[in-house]
Amino acid sequence: MTTELDRRIAEALAGQDDTLPEPGYFKMIMSLFYGPQGWMTYVIAAVQLGMTIGTFWCGWQFYTAEAVLPALKWGLTAVALAIMALQIKLALMPVMQANRVLLALRRLELHLTR
Repeated sequence: MTTELDRRIAEALAGQDDTLPEPGYFKMIMSLFYGPQGWMTYVIAAVQLGMTIGTFWCGWQFYTAEAVLPALKWGLTAVALAIMALQIKLALMPVMQANRVLLALRRLELHLTR
């Protein structure tokens, strides 16, 4: 049993619209820096960059340490910073996915209004 809306959605999805290409990965990343919450992306990027620099610095200290206890201290700090930096970077992925879903909904709405 198909309703009128289901039929129109199926027709809209069957048609191809080349005027609205799918944005690439890097374009989606850059789109996070704009809009009402773009400032938060800048803050997240700055914190993540600081943690990455800290990871490399602690890693260097780990490899140049001559005793076991300082090496353990620097090594664990480097690993903790690396995990936190990666987690912060991955926190932006759901936002990118939500933006893709919103874009798909806008395309579907555009198809349905035609």
